[in-house]
Amino acid sequence: MSISVPRLRLAVCVALLSASLATGCDRAVPLTGAAPSPEALGRRVLEAVERRDRAALDVLVLSEPEFRDHVWPDLPAARPERNLPFSYVWGDLRQKSGQGLAQTLAEHGGRHYEFVRLEPTDGESRYAHSVVHRRMAMVVKEADGSEIRLRLFGSMLEKDGVFKVFSYVVDD
Repeated sequence: MSISVPRLRLAVCVALLSASLATGCDRAVPLTGAAPSPEALGRRVLEAVERRDRAALDVLVLSEPEFRDHVWPDLPAARPERNLPFSYVWGDLRQKSGQGLAQTLAEHGGRHYEFVRLEPTDGESRYAHSVVHRRMAMVVKEADGSEIRLRLFGSMLEKDGVFKVFSYVVDD
């Protein structure tokens, strides 16, 4: 019994598709640089700001593919009736986040603070696959031991048990 080449190709494609569906193959990009807890993320941000390490801070914030794959599908702005293109929303967020990070580095870069805790100041938004903790404040100790609250980043994404900076937009 011989199988024709087109039928063999079809059988292989069906087998591969079935295998990927059975294993829960997810095409979403992984959240690189994500932290295992809000505190770990806060410490990483604080350390990178002290070092003025822009590259490390860029790894801690959502990238365009991460935003597209993990956040955008659940946002109300993504609904077709809103007629907001992804490129517009991402471009606006990225620009404001970059400006916020530049301001944070200008004000706090090079300064040493001791991490105490993170505090969400505006609750959270729950989506089908993630939670956004809005307006995060960081409580830190200064060199003299006094505690102050800083806003070094805006919101924080929680997804699948890990945490990542949503953006560096700090809009008080």
